[in-house]
Amino acid sequence: MSGAADKVGGVDLFASAAEERLNSRAPLAARLRPRNLDEVVGQRDLLGDGRPLRLLIESDRLTSVVLWGPPGTGKTSIARLIAGATRKAFEPLSAVSAGVKDVREVAERARQRLGERGQGTILFLDEVHRFSRTQQDALLPHVEEGLLVLVGATTENPYFSLTAPLLSRSTLFRLEPVGADDLRLLVERALTDDERGLGGEHLTITDEALDHLVGHAEGDARHALTSLDVAAALASEAGSATIELPHAETAIAMRALRYGDDEHYDIISAFIKSIRGSDVDAGLYWLARMLEAGEDARFIARRLVILASEDVGLADPMALPIASAAAQAVEFVGLPEAMHNLSHAVIYLANAPKSNGAKAAIGAALADVRDRPAGAVPTHLRDASYKGAASLGHGEGYVYPHDSPGGWAPQQYRPPEVADRVYWVPSGHGDDRDRRPEQARADQATGDEET
Repeated sequence: MSGAADKVGGVDLFASAAEERLNSRAPLAARLRPRNLDEVVGQRDLLGDGRPLRLLIESDRLTSVVLWGPPGTGKTSIARLIAGATRKAFEPLSAVSAGVKDVREVAERARQRLGERGQGTILFLDEVHRFSRTQQDALLPHVEEGLLVLVGATTENPYFSLTAPLLSRSTLFRLEPVGADDLRLLVERALTDDERGLGGEHLTITDEALDHLVGHAEGDARHALTSLDVAAALASEAGSATIELPHAETAIAMRALRYGDDEHYDIISAFIKSIRGSDVDAGLYWLARMLEAGEDARFIARRLVILASEDVGLADPMALPIASAAAQAVEFVGLPEAMHNLSHAVIYLANAPKSNGAKAAIGAALADVRDRPAGAVPTHLRDASYKGAASLGHGEGYVYPHDSPGGWAPQQYRPPEVADRVYWVPSGHGDDRDRRPEQARADQATGDEET
């Protein structure tokens, strides 16, 4: 009798109560997952009234999509809302633990479901970027034929991590970091929500603590709520009804830097452009970001060696030796000490006068080699060292510069087809000046005329 009384509609009331208790102890970010599209913070361009993703979800006309965005921007929450809104079956998988076998099993169930009930299937694949090319290729036919509607979530740039065929069959929606105003709204909602948040603890938060939590969340709503949860626990432990700045500072002290493929390319781009722009402090900041995130120091050093010739070049002839020495130090010393050598090189290169003359010169010469007729080597420049060369006229008319006063003699060194082409144009910055003897003579002649 009692056993029957404990069950209503097949639900074990004791288990339900236990589940409620567990849910009350779940992380704050999990408890506050949005229950409808209006509760999603941020992403108004996608989920605002009349916006594309919202229309597709509400009309249950979603085709395969990839949700791309940083952590804590709502990718999984949106997927859960899709599950609640669709008439299709919803099959969730995580690419971290799933493989080709799991995809095939989902596809088999989807085919059976479609044949028996005419019901389609949505496959939510979290962290889809972790699928290898082989695994993505196994998924592709099912997406291509429409058996599975893919909802993929990724923090990595899909143009780097997903195969072109899979990406071309999906609509890409990019989620942006959650803005500061939306994060404040979320924190305030968590503090006042009696049912799912911290409302029952009757806590308040100072403006400084709120600004600190929001400012260091880096657009990550999950991180903001997790930090708030910890800060609230610290305040309660201290017997305070107010979350103050020290609580917020302690809560986020161990925050790890985000540094995926996207950041790898974007930050090295910002690093090079900062040094090229002669901003020493910006160069050091991006260097520190890379080092702190665990970037390969050899990769950083290689880029500095490239920059030394590409952007400083002859304006400061010491730039390349300095960068090369830093690269050698990275190999010889290693991190963490080699960060000082990298800092040395960054400061030197950012302060150096800039010239892209070396890069432009070889580019112009290559263009002529590719686009213009390949002229023959002038006879007087040809190899005359072997037997019979003299009879061919090789070397005839060549003037040995060291036999001439000043160690220079005018003569033609290029084929006639490109004899008048100019590749190197000195910038005049720093030491990037024309020191060729003929130029010196021309400058001298110009000076004499002016005198």
